[in-house]
Amino acid sequence: MIMAVCGGQRAGTAVEVALGIEVRERLLRTVASAKSQVRAVVRARIVLAAADGLANGAIARELQISVNTVRKWRGRFAACGPDGLRDAERSGLPRTYGPAVRMAIVATATSEPPHPEATWSHRAIAQRVAGTCFASVSASQVSRILADLDLKPHKVRGWLTRRDTPDFWQRAADVCALYLEPPERAVVLSIDEKTAIAARSRRYPERPARPGEPVRQEFEYRRHSTASLVAALDVRTGEVLTEVITRNDAVTFTGFLDQLDAVIAPGHEVHIVLDNGSSHTAKHTKAWLALDPRWHVRWTPPHASWLNQVELFFSALTRGGVRHGDFASRYDLIEKLEAYTIGHNETAKPYRWTYEGTPLKAT
Repeated sequence: MIMAVCGGQRAGTAVEVALGIEVRERLLRTVASAKSQVRAVVRARIVLAAADGLANGAIARELQISVNTVRKWRGRFAACGPDGLRDAERSGLPRTYGPAVRMAIVATATSEPPHPEATWSHRAIAQRVAGTCFASVSASQVSRILADLDLKPHKVRGWLTRRDTPDFWQRAADVCALYLEPPERAVVLSIDEKTAIAARSRRYPERPARPGEPVRQEFEYRRHSTASLVAALDVRTGEVLTEVITRNDAVTFTGFLDQLDAVIAPGHEVHIVLDNGSSHTAKHTKAWLALDPRWHVRWTPPHASWLNQVELFFSALTRGGVRHGDFASRYDLIEKLEAYTIGHNETAKPYRWTYEGTPLKAT
């Protein structure tokens, strides 16, 4: 007589294994899946081979494992079915800390940290719990308990509560519609400022890239003041007109609009996209716009300045010319910003705009 229990096979005779269609398909999926654990694949292959009538020794040779391993999982499957292929529960030591201590750790980690701290540390949580539960808990034990619960009180992720703007989606749709179907015989401009661009020079020269090693750049640097830009992106062509500014106010902004008005041919309507910056919404700016009927404004909704296409140019400028740049002076920074803009305009193409929420790419 053959006796088999979930703990393993006791008899010396191989246990007969029979598989239903659903169980066989489930085991085959386990073997074929790249995400399956190695031990799960081995156990599934043992059962499949046993169901095909192979002896324990043949299975062991094919899978390059011991006969005892084959006998164990063959017997457990015959006795308990698919559940028998799972790891048995381990007794182990009893928990040192009971539910009260664990709950105290969770309650502390999800509460306000003590003044003047901004976030909880594992050490601070351990100290707080020791004072409330009269239980000595180490910082490493706090770390293990929180990791088991996927709680990370030392990490902070920012988020924004968008203000209640009744016409948010209508204004966003108006901006997108302007990009997708600009009016005939009209100039469509996206305008904004990029302020406080730092002119920094590294104290030591960078090391060029080598196989297996990226460019290495010195952390220490010298500051040489800052520069600010106002830019207008032609949505139809992708070309950009920039000007270095010393102040970011309404007078400076309308002075830039004066330059644009002078170079845009008469008889052409001008449609511009602006965010809600102070220089754009000032009374002086609105009065300037009201004086010339050919200027039409689309205001992006609050907290949606990313709808302004010129931000794409600023992003490329930051990545390609500023972030890792080395500038001997403010004038060196300005010269390189202007050179970058000229180079951009030589190969400029319009940006593609979609409603899909995916990152925008140049055509």
